[in-house]
Amino acid sequence: MGLVLFPGDGDNSSPDVSWSCSGFAAFRRRLAEAEGFALSEMWGFGGERAWSEVSTALEPLLDHPDDGGDDLSPVECAAILPRLEAITDEWAREQGDHLLRQHTEDARQLAGVLRLCIEKGVTLEFL
Repeated sequence: MGLVLFPGDGDNSSPDVSWSCSGFAAFRRRLAEAEGFALSEMWGFGGERAWSEVSTALEPLLDHPDDGGDDLSPVECAAILPRLEAITDEWAREQGDHLLRQHTEDARQLAGVLRLCIEKGVTLEFL
């Protein structure tokens, strides 16, 4: 099993980004760390910390169920994109291991999908 994020434009040729469930979990953990908190501390991820206690444009992505849940709106995609791109740029400058390089590439692919959702005015869907 895995997870695919894609634009809700009905076009099967549109770009998407996919992970294994464990790969998506690791990607989101790294994003949360880049935002200064541990995802494991958060409500819904084994912790007690409320999402209202952190401030991140990535919240709609980080606090989203792996399967199910609402699609992300084009407005939410537009809010996420600049911060995701900034983090991706930071990661690209780091001398990291293979996993960091993979997360950097995943973030770039996700940014492309988000950009398309914004341009077409469609939702980001999780499958």
